[in-house]
Amino acid sequence: MNRAAALLVAASTLVLAAPRWAQDNKQSTGRARISIYEVAPGRDLDFLRWLAARAEVAKEAGVPAAELYAHTDGDRWDYLILWPITTPEQDRKMDELSAGKGLKIGFAAALEFREMLSSHTDTFVNGPTTAAALVAAAK
Repeated sequence: MNRAAALLVAASTLVLAAPRWAQDNKQSTGRARISIYEVAPGRDLDFLRWLAARAEVAKEAGVPAAELYAHTDGDRWDYLILWPITTPEQDRKMDELSAGKGLKIGFAAALEFREMLSSHTDTFVNGPTTAAALVAAAK
């Protein structure tokens, strides 16, 4: 399956999952970031541990949980994450908590994260919504 088709399948999955995600994450801003990751060979467990440590920090900071999808078939991506859009205040709080736990923050954290990846994409989206709502908005 080519990359465009895989992204279409992933986006369709998210459209179906998004209403539940927004309901579970009541701080929803109507925007999210979708990230698609291809992890470097042999780095999956490091990648997942890195994400888990930051998920705990986000939870402590009161930030809605991200949704993680693991690849099972199709294109070559490994993980897709639907992230909430955070505020500068939430980012500061997460940085404080991360630093207190000995986790890297800022550019050092970004470099550490990228060492585990072969590639990634980030896309900002509006939603959750429905096809009917978008059709109505197009009129």
